[in-house]
Amino acid sequence: MCPSAAPNLPQFRYAERPYIAIWEVTRACDLACVHCRASAESKRYPGELNTQQALNLINQVADWSVPLFVMTGGDPLKRDDLPLLVRECSKRGMNFALAPSITPLLTKERLIELKKAGVHRISLSLDGSDAPSFDNFRGVPGTFDRFMEVAQTIRELDIKLQINTTIGRHNKFQVWEIAQLIRKFSIDLWSVFFLVPTGRATKDQALNAKETEAVLNQLYDILSQGWYDVKTTEAHHFRRIILQRNEVTAGELERGEVMNPSTSLLRAARGVSDGRGFVFISHTGDVCPSGFLPIPGGNVKTDSLARVYQESPLFKMLREPDKLQGKCGQCEYRQICGGSRARGFAMSGSIMGADPFCAYQPVALREKKNLTKAQA
Repeated sequence: MCPSAAPNLPQFRYAERPYIAIWEVTRACDLACVHCRASAESKRYPGELNTQQALNLINQVADWSVPLFVMTGGDPLKRDDLPLLVRECSKRGMNFALAPSITPLLTKERLIELKKAGVHRISLSLDGSDAPSFDNFRGVPGTFDRFMEVAQTIRELDIKLQINTTIGRHNKFQVWEIAQLIRKFSIDLWSVFFLVPTGRATKDQALNAKETEAVLNQLYDILSQGWYDVKTTEAHHFRRIILQRNEVTAGELERGEVMNPSTSLLRAARGVSDGRGFVFISHTGDVCPSGFLPIPGGNVKTDSLARVYQESPLFKMLREPDKLQGKCGQCEYRQICGGSRARGFAMSGSIMGADPFCAYQPVALREKKNLTKAQA
């Protein structure tokens, strides 16, 4: 190991600003996804940020120099002022992405319009390796075929493409098939979401700890193929898997004792999680730790986005791993993982409670158990 490698690890002060800000531009959507955290409906909701409020939010994010800004939904295409908002992001030189739903609104003509407005990166969702599994999950027949058509159009227009996949019981045996299917689109990133029981999602849709561990190891094997980059959402223990598979301890990584860290190790070191390097702004302006942890620390209609993120007690608590409870609080990986705060809250009502879908037993707990056995 080489201490001099420490400067290669990313340095980012999450107490000052997030690495990524996601704005739910609307909750309106024409799909009927069984897992929708927003419980979206087809019509626009009262109280959504108006155009001027939306432009003000965009400029706050730009002034704050947040590295990545994502406009999601619902379906952003349900907003008539979307091209204007995109042009503002482009004018401010922001690194931003758009996450539209796969509906008849997402036409080639609309994609060309959005590209001219400044969109260079789009993310699409694919939650099954075939039409029956994907269409049933999204609630609209034909969505799988539309995905294939739209993804091809996006690449033909030379727009960068990210694929998002929600993993649950419906597709836990399709991970490799989905991974191979999306290779044809030369994607930049595969972002894999692990279902959190919130909104329309229920506990029986989610994987248990053992199943989650198995899928995370599959994702590492896929990452190792070098087809594209892979990240997870609400499965922060993927960072532990990355370290373990590279035979690197959490302590070695934190101390910088890693020679020539790989891209996957750098991603593990980044340690972004709910409220810690991540902020979510709802359609009505509520500032939350994530879309899966919809507890507001303030609202951009009346508060400064930066002030809410930096100073609200909720966000400050989430950035203190030593306040974690249960086995997450005793885990040697808590600085770079910390478990899913959204899942801890959804399953037990405790924001700082242990992530119930993590199978790992921390060293401290194992040593305590062995000591107890020795004393018996």
